[in-house]
Amino acid sequence: MVLSDELFDKFVKLIYMKTGIFYDINKKYYVQKRVEKRAECLEMKTLNEYYQMIKFSNDSSEFDKLVNDLTVNETYFFRDFPQLRNFAEDILPVLVREKGDDKKLRIWSAACSTGEEPYTLSIILLEMLDKPEEWDLQILASDINTEVLQFAKIGMYDSRAVKDVPPEYLEKYFTKHHDKYQINLNVRRPVTFKRINLSCENEMSHISGCDVIFCRNCLIYFDDQSRKNVVDRFYEALNPGGFIFLGHSESIGRISSAFKVQRIGDTIVYSKPE
Repeated sequence: MVLSDELFDKFVKLIYMKTGIFYDINKKYYVQKRVEKRAECLEMKTLNEYYQMIKFSNDSSEFDKLVNDLTVNETYFFRDFPQLRNFAEDILPVLVREKGDDKKLRIWSAACSTGEEPYTLSIILLEMLDKPEEWDLQILASDINTEVLQFAKIGMYDSRAVKDVPPEYLEKYFTKHHDKYQINLNVRRPVTFKRINLSCENEMSHISGCDVIFCRNCLIYFDDQSRKNVVDRFYEALNPGGFIFLGHSESIGRISSAFKVQRIGDTIVYSKPE
């Protein structure tokens, strides 16, 4: 099947319009292979025929399958450990102190992929909070990819995913089944998985009351305007004094000036002004 530059442009504009994710021309081969795969599954003769179907169909299920194939899901437990240590040792004590007797903590892991990040955050809370059983802990884990969300709900991981888990945590919070590692129920209990399209204003508007938002290594796939739109919605979803964490190659300061910049511990962090 042939994907002309003109048709590639139509595909990427449609994807951008619906998801905020942008692919430039140097990603043409990557996009073409995934479009071809879906068109072949449906036994379509041309890629234009497939484009017409996903553009005009009232049923979004096929477009969702294409998005599943297009979205990258490279992650593992305790990824970017220095940032997680900053959250655990510096930010979490600030939140606990400000909460006082209100023992409710809500964290949003946006673009959670196969679940390693939200489960990591759950482990951190169980380890770092004094009497975690007395807390109302809620971790919203969202992604646009429905397949990775199903995988995350099962919570069964291979050795590569747990390679950076401290040995004592691996023994304490996982159960080994042959060559796989099942995340234990006490870690899974606070985590709720939900499909959320970060570029959909309606879906994003329903999220509020967050104390911390993690959205790491996702916004690099958005263009400047989409990135700003998403961060603006994150701002609205945060409680006053709440914190936001992006990936190490991403900077809130380059996207929005609305957040308060401060040094906590040995790290520059961003929060919603109180």
